[in-house]
Amino acid sequence: MTSHRLATTSALTALAPAVWGSTYLITTEFLPPDRPLLASMVRALPAGLILLLATRVLPRGIWWGRAVVLGILNIGAFFYFLFLAAYHLPGGVAALVMSIQPMIVLLLGSLLLKDKIKPIHVGSCVLAAVGVALLVLQPHAGLDGIGVLAGILGAMSMGCGIVLTKRWGRPEGVSLLTFTGWQLTVGGLALLPVMLATEPLPTHLSWANLGGFAYLSIIGALIAYVVWFNGLARLPALAASFLSFASPLCATVLGYFFLDQTLRPLQFVGAIAVIGAVVIAQPRSKTQDKTPAPAPVAERVTT
Repeated sequence: MTSHRLATTSALTALAPAVWGSTYLITTEFLPPDRPLLASMVRALPAGLILLLATRVLPRGIWWGRAVVLGILNIGAFFYFLFLAAYHLPGGVAALVMSIQPMIVLLLGSLLLKDKIKPIHVGSCVLAAVGVALLVLQPHAGLDGIGVLAGILGAMSMGCGIVLTKRWGRPEGVSLLTFTGWQLTVGGLALLPVMLATEPLPTHLSWANLGGFAYLSIIGALIAYVVWFNGLARLPALAASFLSFASPLCATVLGYFFLDQTLRPLQFVGAIAVIGAVVIAQPRSKTQDKTPAPAPVAERVTT
């Protein structure tokens, strides 16, 4: 893959985590309070059902189990922990905790994908973590045990999902929309009974609540995950994982414009460090002369 195509693919893929960075703003400003499971389920299930109805292809054979695992890791568990962290922590602190994800991908990739850990990768992880800390931590930032644990578990869930998605790919003959629909539906269905059993349904939803849910489902899930899985199929796992740092960058920018948050000089330094870490972690054409395999083929799935 040429340098231009690599840069284009990386830029397009980064749009997904940039959209996810708006989750913190939408959660705190538009959604009903203290409903992380409801927010997670509504974000995933409607989008998944739309894609399933549009494609009308179900998993077959071993892919039933794989779809369940990927759906829970990439969607169900990740969404829940993400929203739980967003409810318990300031958006910047939550993003900082989630920034351990590339380190998880780095370690798992060496075990499951046989990717070699290089000093430049370790350096990029450290640089990115420092950059996120400078970018999002405020002097008054508070820590909450539940929020921190949720952020760590969310990063682990997504990191495992990225590596397993690269390891398994998607079945021959299955479109990207179908593959995304499987995972969103599984994630939403996994969350539904837990939500009904543990969270009371809100007695009233405002138009702002409905708009927030619609944005998260259509933009933040359906469109963003199609873009994300498309990029993940074409980029190395670690390079794609580093693109998730677009999330705290976006969260910081949105906080500045819509929540009257200030930007200090150290935050600009942090933003530059994060961008530098992402650029360093991306593949180079001289080592990627051949287009990375978009997906290891398992078996053909037909309607």
